[in-house]
Amino acid sequence: MIVMNIGKIIKEAGLKATPQRKMIYELMTELGHSSIDEIIARVQQQNPEITLSTIYRILDSFCKAGLLSKMNHPDGKCCYDVTLMEHHHVFLDDEITDYIDPELTMLIKNHLKEKSFEHLDSIEKISIQIVVNN
Repeated sequence: MIVMNIGKIIKEAGLKATPQRKMIYELMTELGHSSIDEIIARVQQQNPEITLSTIYRILDSFCKAGLLSKMNHPDGKCCYDVTLMEHHHVFLDDEITDYIDPELTMLIKNHLKEKSFEHLDSIEKISIQIVVNN
């Protein structure tokens, strides 16, 4: 089992390691992916004194600092993801699974290069959403 120092991770990202930030980041490491509704429910279950605006501000600061990424679920809900390496997502019902495939990512980059995509050098990441209908 890998033990991580959440406070250190937050500080290394350039943020102050407040108790609220530590709690939310630890929650996200447990969840992996989560909708904003689930995050709010879990945070307020652990500490009802943390306001909605504080939760939103912390999540936003984590995204800006590179600790989380934001994505849209196919059902339109905003979700957050703690996995930062380039990867794709498979959506099956309410479950989100990471799909890590560097070969697929390179295939897409090569395809864009062949099509003379002008901004290939400035692509930050490629993320494919695979939605499985059950």
